Amino acid sequence: MAALLLHLLPALMILLVLPSTPEATSSALLGISYGRVGNNLPPATSVPHILASLGVGRVRLYDADPATIRAFANTGVELVVGVPDECLAAVSTPAGASSWVRSNIAPALPASKIALLTVGNEVLTGANSSSLSRYLLPAMQCLHDALAQAGLDKQVAVTTAHNLGVLATSYPPSSAYFRKDLLPSLCPILDFHARAGTPFLVNAYPYFAYAEEPTRVDLEYALLEPGHAGVADPGSGLHYTNMLAAQVDAVYHAIAAANSAAARAGVEVRVSETGWPSAGDANETGATPQNAARYNGNVMRLVAQGKGTPLRPATPMRVYMFALFNENMKPGPTSERNYGLFKPDGTPAYELSYRLPQDSTTSSSGGIGGGGVYNSGHGYGSDNGGYYSISAAGMATMGWWRWTKAAAAACVAVLVMAL
Repeated sequence: MAALLLHLLPALMILLVLPSTPEATSSALLGISYGRVGNNLPPATSVPHILASLGVGRVRLYDADPATIRAFANTGVELVVGVPDECLAAVSTPAGASSWVRSNIAPALPASKIALLTVGNEVLTGANSSSLSRYLLPAMQCLHDALAQAGLDKQVAVTTAHNLGVLATSYPPSSAYFRKDLLPSLCPILDFHARAGTPFLVNAYPYFAYAEEPTRVDLEYALLEPGHAGVADPGSGLHYTNMLAAQVDAVYHAIAAANSAAARAGVEVRVSETGWPSAGDANETGATPQNAARYNGNVMRLVAQGKGTPLRPATPMRVYMFALFNENMKPGPTSERNYGLFKPDGTPAYELSYRLPQDSTTSSSGGIGGGGVYNSGHGYGSDNGGYYSISAAGMATMGWWRWTKAAAAACVAVLVMAL
């Protein structure tokens, strides 16, 4: 026995010194997106340790890479797994969806805690929307049915993530509505969410609003600074102290305008991505470590409070921050490669202005999908080399959220689609 104990002692010591990863229950509100578009990133097996330092127990992946999913086995970390865009046609048939679930999801359960599948990413507004949009809803339905046939539908839910470019107008939130050309796609998707009880995901970036019009958009408002006086919605009379909540409520209003059944069913809006770059090109105003630290710290603070938006105060905001690491192989402007909270060597990219309390994963209860769904496009395996551009999200929101103290009463921001 003594010999056995001596043999096991090194392993026991490692377990004692490693911080425990927060157990991600159905009530955890905050997650982080784990992108892998880089050639210098640490192994996936090191990620649970890094998550523990943040106090985050949820992760969004953009594909179903077996080794990456396996790295989270028996950690308690809850996963959102992406179905890449190039898989949509294949999984839009019952046979294809069943095969994909058998190959990618079933083998990982229950060791890896997969709570939700995101089918494609920003499909309706992406560069390949004309060829992919027709597959989106059939893929969601077939994957849901495949999970049900495997007895996994109560454990793993199905949704997709949208760019804010699905909105035709966004100011004030009470007047927001979806682009009319997208309604034939969005209305049936909302029916799906209402029937399945799954959330509507949106990638929301206040950074783009500020970077586009830094002289008109209040930086403190875009950074979610708690002391900001806020902006009133003249249509609803509601008061918004930060831009992220206003963006979420704009989507709620658009859902109600497009699909009353979905609104009655209480389809929840969740933020599948949000972030702020810590570096950028000379013309990328506001992309600094200081602003990134303030924004992401304020996101953590906001979510940890467990509060909702002015329109849905009883529904706590659920958010996935983008991103875990800086990813050096992303094309586009410098900002694209600098959204990470961490450098590839595992050291912080900057010091956050706020740290989650230890019990941050235990507030409020969630519905199907474990309440942890989030996750613009930062995925893998697409026709553009596996990269869904944040720049694309920015272009899709040109003219978006022109909320300022001077212009709030008169300005109506129209989303100009550049994709």
